[in-house]
Amino acid sequence: MPFAIIALVLILARTITELWLSGLNQRHVRQHANELPSVFRGIIDAPMYRRSVDYTLAKSRFGDVVNVFDTVLLIAVLFSGLLPWFFERFSVSLGTSTLAMAGFLFLTAIVLSIPGLPFAWYAQFKIEERFGFNTTSIKTWIADRVKGFLLAALLGYPLLLLVLKLIEWTGTIWWLWAAALVIVFQLILLLIAPAVIMPLFNKFTPLPEGELRQRLFALAQRTKFPTRSIEVMDGSKRSRHSNAFFTGFGGLRKIVLFDTLIAQLTEPELEAVLAHEIGHYKKRHIIKMLAVSIAGVFLGFAAIAWLARQQWFYRAFGFAYHGGFAAANVLPAILLFALLAETITFWVSPFIHNWSRRFEYQADAFACATIEETQSLVQALRKLSEKNLSNLTPHPFYSRFYYSHPTLLERERALRKAA
Repeated sequence: MPFAIIALVLILARTITELWLSGLNQRHVRQHANELPSVFRGIIDAPMYRRSVDYTLAKSRFGDVVNVFDTVLLIAVLFSGLLPWFFERFSVSLGTSTLAMAGFLFLTAIVLSIPGLPFAWYAQFKIEERFGFNTTSIKTWIADRVKGFLLAALLGYPLLLLVLKLIEWTGTIWWLWAAALVIVFQLILLLIAPAVIMPLFNKFTPLPEGELRQRLFALAQRTKFPTRSIEVMDGSKRSRHSNAFFTGFGGLRKIVLFDTLIAQLTEPELEAVLAHEIGHYKKRHIIKMLAVSIAGVFLGFAAIAWLARQQWFYRAFGFAYHGGFAAANVLPAILLFALLAETITFWVSPFIHNWSRRFEYQADAFACATIEETQSLVQALRKLSEKNLSNLTPHPFYSRFYYSHPTLLERERALRKAA
């Protein structure tokens, strides 16, 4: 069977599976829509529960539309002959130097991102606006995308250029050097992002002096969590959704709380949430996830290097096969792999999500052991579910496939069992 047909079948199989899972979840949510399930009584009031149902269904239906559009676009790009035609015209016009080939990849990525902008706008200014979450202005929304483009040009283009240069400099083992380069680049980004990149999008201010600051710093000291600062991010500038996280390494590590989170939770609840985040650090979840990510980068580049030597792979999508270790010869394999990668990783994602859910249970248990009670974390989780209009009745198979976090009931059940 020609590989083009295999690729088409895999793309369609993924989309059909996604639509089936979405429909399964929507039906399950509707079945529980008219009456607040007994397990949530006393936790969520009926009007808020109904809003969470409406929000879940609105996002899910819109997601189906985006999914179908993305699939049609991907099939058109891969099988219409547009990519090889554009590559040939680009090569004739600007040559096949490494500089030009990096420009081709960068330009192609930018062009392919443009059709998604109207959907992103609709999600922000229609769906999020309808349910009271959107606080972003048109000016901020446009500025965010301009900043994202400039960062891609300043950081992404040089990275592409170096990767393609390595193909010519190192020959058959180029993929090992390229993977190492990408990993180092990602680690540097993690290091500098808190101080350089994140402030381009949000304002960070030190948590004001007071009981909350003392409480959270005492928690960090008690758990031996190294942090330089606790800062508040103006998340309300864009959305009423809330979150907390820590970022950076070593002396640049800092704890970040959304201003919306501080407004929604009490001090004991905020301490419980922070204890949960520290639990991820103490249980080495971040390092483990990073290790998997690093392995994935090496595996991805190894796959590209192998595919770059397969004539059938190039011809399946209309590219001429030249062989050899030059940027212009390997570049189609890089581009095609990038377009097809999500179709493959889709089937692996449930296993990663299952692993992530185990980490969430462990972080919850660590938090409760640290603060020596469970009620604060339970109350925080309930409030966050309510304020964010989380889907409280997902279909079990859907949540097992997609959710990186356990549902509210699953987390409460585990906490009660451990108490």
